Amino acid sequence: ERREERREERREERREERREERREERREERREERREERREERREERREERREERREERREERREERREERREERREERKEERKGRKEGRKEGRKEGRKEGRKEGRKEGRKEGRKEGRKEGRKEGRKEGRKEGRKE
Repeated sequence: ERREERREERREERREERREERREERREERREERREERREERREERREERREERREERREERREERREERREERREERKEERKGRKEGRKEGRKEGRKEGRKEGRKEGRKEGRKEGRKEGRKEGRKEGRKEGRKE
């Protein structure tokens, strides 16, 4: 009888162990499934982010193209406007004025200048710095 009881107890213990093992296996499988789901979600999120970035880049490119087209149109319009203006007239804010206000006076002064003199800011100096003294 005792042998029978022990056998029965051992059988019961083995059954319980197998049940516990199966439970543990199922838990582990569920954990692994959740991990895989999370990985897949992250992959999908990254894909979606990349798609969104590409969409945004395309939007930005289209905006830039439209800006460039508008700039080009304005350039063309200004070009067309200039064709209709009188020559020697300035563009922009002071449209009615002639170009080069003091041009006439400058030309007059240049005619009387001696040879070897520089033009521009340092008008009275000779070209070579230490070639001679200022006259």
